[in-house]
Amino acid sequence: MDQNTIDQLGDELHQALVKREVLAPLTERHPGITIEDAYRVQQRMIARRLEAGERIVGKKIGVTSKAVMNMLGVFQPDFGMLTDAMLYNEGEAIPASTLIQPKAEGEIAFVLKKDLQGPGVTAADVLAATEGVMTCFEIVDSRIRDWKIKIQDTVADNASCGVFVLGDSLVDPRRVDLNTCGMVLEKNGEIVATGAGAAALGAPANAVAWLANTLGALGIALKAGEVVLSGSLAIMVPVTAGDNLRVSIGGIGGCSVRFT
Repeated sequence: MDQNTIDQLGDELHQALVKREVLAPLTERHPGITIEDAYRVQQRMIARRLEAGERIVGKKIGVTSKAVMNMLGVFQPDFGMLTDAMLYNEGEAIPASTLIQPKAEGEIAFVLKKDLQGPGVTAADVLAATEGVMTCFEIVDSRIRDWKIKIQDTVADNASCGVFVLGDSLVDPRRVDLNTCGMVLEKNGEIVATGAGAAALGAPANAVAWLANTLGALGIALKAGEVVLSGSLAIMVPVTAGDNLRVSIGGIGGCSVRFT
């Protein structure tokens, strides 16, 4: 795909983000688009956000659980960038009008104290480089109409990232079994999803290692101080104005968010 088309699609996605509009799937309009093309489109979209004054504060890993793979028909992980404009703190209200077609995912967030750069990063390296883990929500959102996405669509759309919410405690990852810890997600007081750490590529640290190695091949490092969202532990839960959500992960803590 030529650079003009890459730029045009990245600009379209950024405009859709700003205007809260949806687009027809890129894979319908450009059937030959590759995953490599899609990441170049993502880079253009993110560049537009940085030009507007945002700054990158972390990365997200998407499509790590079988539940999400099956829901979307997408069967490999992807990654996107997190900016400061996407960050909400525990208990904060998110105006639903700032999103298009949001869904909530319960995840484990890693806060790094050391840089990580592949190749060759292992799960043990990830844990050694981690200051702490937190319970978090990723509120995924798609600029693609009706979530009719293939892997190239979600990659181009910054891995369908909307905003994210960090929880109420930071825990040493060596004090909790990240693979077996259980997650419970409640919506308006009812349990709507359950899962465990192993849902994220078999182990959340595996997911972060995958990201470090994938980015390393592109000459990009995970930086000390960055937040890495390691992937959903269960199904995505649709949300609308008026919804109150809480996710709890054993040994790590909780995270709440409300939509107005």
